Amino acid sequence: MSDNNIVRVRDVMSDQFDLVDGMLTVKDALLGMRYPDAKALIINKRNDDDEFGIVLIADIAKQVLAADRSPERVNLYEIMAKPVLSVGPEMNIRYCARMMQRFGLSLAPVIENGKVLGLVTYHDLVVRGLLSVIKLT
Repeated sequence: MSDNNIVRVRDVMSDQFDLVDGMLTVKDALLGMRYPDAKALIINKRNDDDEFGIVLIADIAKQVLAADRSPERVNLYEIMAKPVLSVGPEMNIRYCARMMQRFGLSLAPVIENGKVLGLVTYHDLVVRGLLSVIKLT
């Protein structure tokens, strides 16, 4: 991918994600999802000095379903990862893929000025990003 064909995270990210309160139970969070195809729930900050968290659907499968815990009794804050590693919307997708690989992430929230703009996955980086560059050459 040459420098002439820079694709930014903003160009490939999904803006369909659920931003939820960490006090919600897993049951309430799942029932309230507006985007059930999303791979994660973003846990909102409690205040300006707090950080965002994340709960992957895989976390729910591993820490609730497989562990035979009750979704009515498990709060999101109990199973979330916090602080979340995020990427900026202007990041080159090549560097985004490198960062995700280096830290073992399957997806990353896209955050700008303290606001979550979306989520980016490897699928987004390859199918929406790399494939668009390949078609141009």
